[in-house]
Amino acid sequence: MQVTEVSFKDQILEGIPDKLPQPKPYDPKINHAPKRKAILSPEEEKLALRNALRYFDKKHHNTLLPEFKEELDKYGRIYMYRLRPDYKMYARPIDEYPSKSKQAAAVMLMIQNNLDYAVAQHPHELITYGGNGAVFSNWAQYRLTMKYLAEMNDEQTLVMYSGHPMGLFPSHKEAPRVVVTNGMMIPNYSKPDDWEKFNALGVTQYGQMTAGSYMYIGPQGIVHGTTITVLNGFRKINKSPKGHIFVTSGLGGMSGAQPKAGNIAGCITICAEVNPKITQIRLDQGWIDEKISDLDELVTRIKTAQANKETVSIAYLGNVVEVWEKFDEANIHIDLGSDQTSLHNPWAGGYYPVGQSFEQSNEMMSNNPELFKTKVQESLRRQADAINKHTEKGTYFFDYGNAFLLEASRAGADVMSENPSIGREFKYPSYVQDIMGPMCFDYGFGPFRWVCTSGKPEDLAKTDAIACEVLEEIMKNSPEEIQQQMADNIQWIKGAQENKLVVGSQARILYADAEGRMKIAQAFNKAIANGDIGYVVLGRDHHDVSGTDSPYRETSNIYDGSRFTSDMAIHNVIGDSFRGATWVSIHNGGGVGWGEVINGGFGMVLDGTKEASTRLKQMLFWDVNNGISRRSWARNEGAIFAIKRAMEAEPNLKVTLPNTVDDDLLENI
Repeated sequence: MQVTEVSFKDQILEGIPDKLPQPKPYDPKINHAPKRKAILSPEEEKLALRNALRYFDKKHHNTLLPEFKEELDKYGRIYMYRLRPDYKMYARPIDEYPSKSKQAAAVMLMIQNNLDYAVAQHPHELITYGGNGAVFSNWAQYRLTMKYLAEMNDEQTLVMYSGHPMGLFPSHKEAPRVVVTNGMMIPNYSKPDDWEKFNALGVTQYGQMTAGSYMYIGPQGIVHGTTITVLNGFRKINKSPKGHIFVTSGLGGMSGAQPKAGNIAGCITICAEVNPKITQIRLDQGWIDEKISDLDELVTRIKTAQANKETVSIAYLGNVVEVWEKFDEANIHIDLGSDQTSLHNPWAGGYYPVGQSFEQSNEMMSNNPELFKTKVQESLRRQADAINKHTEKGTYFFDYGNAFLLEASRAGADVMSENPSIGREFKYPSYVQDIMGPMCFDYGFGPFRWVCTSGKPEDLAKTDAIACEVLEEIMKNSPEEIQQQMADNIQWIKGAQENKLVVGSQARILYADAEGRMKIAQAFNKAIANGDIGYVVLGRDHHDVSGTDSPYRETSNIYDGSRFTSDMAIHNVIGDSFRGATWVSIHNGGGVGWGEVINGGFGMVLDGTKEASTRLKQMLFWDVNNGISRRSWARNEGAIFAIKRAMEAEPNLKVTLPNTVDDDLLENI
């Protein structure tokens, strides 16, 4: 009997199949999520199973129940591996997707890009990055969502509840095609164990930032941000990157971009990683130059690199605590130091303690979580002690927004300031406080990105050239205050092709302000209308001027007390919704942890029409200036300068400006 192969389009339109596919074997070659700890009571386990089975016709329940129970017991979650599609997961050209709406097809493209094996950290568990940043909780949600997107028209909106497609609702052409929320818990139910519990029940998920909003473009996004950070970090200490050392850790997910950024900046980068599989992947991808697993060999290699003033990135396969301690013992001076392990997720694979193997840690975190937590906190104290020894010798250390200082402080590590002030509780600054906030975000510069939906490298090359031309023209009349930002991004975009940054979709990122974003987008839309390039999806990282309220990262340089509020992020997503975004998202939890941040993002499809031209002006202007307004009200000088300039350019913009108070006046009360 001949078996008829089902086409890709038919598989998408099938959604959840009437006839169950055969069970999928567990593939050990894939980088899998660690087992989650058992947190559900027996009654809650039954509820989790009920919740999973409601996606399927009753005739399948007898077959699926024992299978889902086994997954829950074995992995701590119900992923529905059986439902994983047989087709290759990657961002196809937009015309290959079955659709009645090109906007919906663009969303499908972006979802598949997030789950591309070359992009996703744990693709079989639908996790894109950060250890738990999920696109969906299970494969039934994926299948149902793709079916809805294939069927929807331009007068419908798909509503997504933490990975679950609630359904298609009537709307209108100017409304978003998709509205996404992730992890929007009642505030008193937003502790780490709440995520473990409610995620295991299948009723919420951690969308991280761009994972759950379908806008992750692989490590390129963080490569650019890290390049800007490292360059400005060296400027801050008045050193050239050449021949100087940057030490950090983490090669999984976004943190894997660090060595690539170090190479672009021109320094010597040492990035420690305990997972041999992901270390080899980064080596094979060319994101690191060398891999060393012996500390003495590492010391010898670094001394040679210093002597020759090399630009080189080296992965140390082992724990970063060992690197800090060994370099202190060997008297190797570290110029810049940081850490980008996923400490927003410290108890479930985000941070591996020193003194035990990768395998031992994975076993302990699920089978003995309390002991694992103790080991992590011991390791954080030891790491902080080693870092302190280096900073006493002149190392500039910064928290890279991964909750390192926050979790270290909770572990009792020596990281608190001797003379704390509001917003400066820690011994070391967040990189946003001292680098990205005052130098970029306050002036409106943040991570603008785009994806060429044709999938053609030549389209990306054309958009690079367009963006460069636009930025060079803007720079001619830019004020002195933003000349450095403009120059850095022109240099970045000129080297983008050479640096081979594309992983997955044909995507690009650069830092631009509202003027730059609008003018680049307008030039793209014109090129689409002229038939020079295919449709383009605009987006940004949530790590931006406006979309995210995060007191220990994005808004850590807000010192008026409002950094613990999330009004800006909520207003941002509301404003983007009615100003023309194709899809919008709002999440609890990002790179700093569940309950620690509210962040929002968007996607916008440019199709060359006049309507797209109108939408991009309305939305991009708001998306940036909402954040600048908030920052200016916090009395940030750069933001006050930027919002005054924006008001001069746009007569309909009227923003409340702060009056400053004489310090001497307050001293006398």
